[in-house]
Amino acid sequence: MQAREAAPGCWYVQGLSALGSPANQNFISNAGFIVTTKGVVVIDALGSPALAERLLADIRTITPQPVTHVILTHYHADHVYGLQVFAALGARIIAQKNGREYLVSDTARLRLEASRKELAPWIDEQTRLVPATDWIDGRTELTVGDTRLILQPVGPAHTPDDLVVYVPARKLLYAGDLVFRNRIPFVGEADSGHWIQSLDTLLGLGAEVIVPGHGPVSTDARKDMQLTRDYLLYLRKTMGAAARDMTPFDEAYQATDWSQWENLPLFGPANRMNAYNTYLLMEHETK
Repeated sequence: MQAREAAPGCWYVQGLSALGSPANQNFISNAGFIVTTKGVVVIDALGSPALAERLLADIRTITPQPVTHVILTHYHADHVYGLQVFAALGARIIAQKNGREYLVSDTARLRLEASRKELAPWIDEQTRLVPATDWIDGRTELTVGDTRLILQPVGPAHTPDDLVVYVPARKLLYAGDLVFRNRIPFVGEADSGHWIQSLDTLLGLGAEVIVPGHGPVSTDARKDMQLTRDYLLYLRKTMGAAARDMTPFDEAYQATDWSQWENLPLFGPANRMNAYNTYLLMEHETK
């Protein structure tokens, strides 16, 4: 883990393009932090308490300011399992209100149970899901010291509770998992149609620098959002046609040309699942 400055006062750490494992402590996503005159604002808490401790140590090499806020881009495990470290420091935790439903869901409970086995010892019985102290529902401005932030809900897209953080003075956007770079996006049960619309909304913010949820920082917003956007469009086009024609999924998947994407990291583990979930989504949309 190495903190890098994406713009003056705006930092990030970049996770690995890999699946979470004990070897990498679940360090597979990015996180950010913004140094202000009145404290540090962290964006996402990484995928294990140990990683959050490492992030906090990096912050303390840069500034003695305390962490006053943590903003969550969404409640997925690789972004929130470190949250308890910052909660123990008294930081205010901000998230979009739909995240409350995930916290009490069977999906969240089962995922944590599985992670305690698959990611031990970094995820264990002491690891817990932490609710936000502030649930927001709509565009919100937050000023900490000399820094104004715009918190913009953009879900349902990658998740129902997607939230991005824009720093107007730096024209920098912390985009969460609406933007993946240099790897196949994780689609899961996403609302891919609205996700595409949300990417168009993000382009309207005028950001010049984007810190994605996964992958390296971008200084060409339009080009680098295009990878995620094009992939989602291709899934919807190919799987949508199969669903409309009532072509069985296995047959449709084998017949689809994946050559544009197959050399990207995590194509093997993620693409078939992404295609299947999109097939089911398009079946529902065409009814």
